[in-house]
Amino acid sequence: MRSWRQSLGSISQVFQHNNLLDHGVILEYQIPFTSKRLDCLITGKDGLHNDNAVIIELKQWEKCGPADGENEVITYVGGAEREVLHPSAQVGQYATYLEDVHTAFYEPPRPVKLSACAYLHNYRFISDEILLTKKFSRILDSYPLFSMDDVDPLSDFLRTRLQGGSGMDVLGRIEDGEYRPSKKLMEHVANVIKGKPEYILLDEQLVAYDRVREKRILNSRSSIPRNRWKKPSG
Repeated sequence: MRSWRQSLGSISQVFQHNNLLDHGVILEYQIPFTSKRLDCLITGKDGLHNDNAVIIELKQWEKCGPADGENEVITYVGGAEREVLHPSAQVGQYATYLEDVHTAFYEPPRPVKLSACAYLHNYRFISDEILLTKKFSRILDSYPLFSMDDVDPLSDFLRTRLQGGSGMDVLGRIEDGEYRPSKKLMEHVANVIKGKPEYILLDEQLVAYDRVREKRILNSRSSIPRNRWKKPSG
């Protein structure tokens, strides 16, 4: 309840500040075929009347530290410091998964365009911020991260995609859509069978995968024999 009061209160202020009031909103939306839930999904039309939806991952984090994994950081959550996905990586996996299994986001002629971002409403970025390091530049480009000081950039991100309103119509398309694999998902599965790691992993699944991958890399490095240099004689 505390999480809902703080997180939803913060994002509702952003919606009201930007007059995003003619829109559809889903809270705690369960991702099909999983136990995972989206914190917030807001729908509407952009300036060209295209249907849009934006996933917003809400975090109460206040600080975090580095982790070895490709997509992870360490933060205090659930009563202890834990290795968890970077918020942009987490919400990006949610978006990719929905685009692969929900007909509203991939069926022609005009699928709903899905975007995603993370809003850390209690977080203030510092110099040399872990969450903004080069390691995460790729996912940040696709799925931006906003802190408590980034209300204006977050507002611009939302307005660009939702300024046309009429969000309940778009929300209806999502609610009426079906859950079935897209051709792209079947291509992912085929590549996995061929040994290519393309299957979409969510939350703890991706954390576990990255841990194993990092361990294998470290083990392979430690097993490489060191070449000894001998001083030439004479």
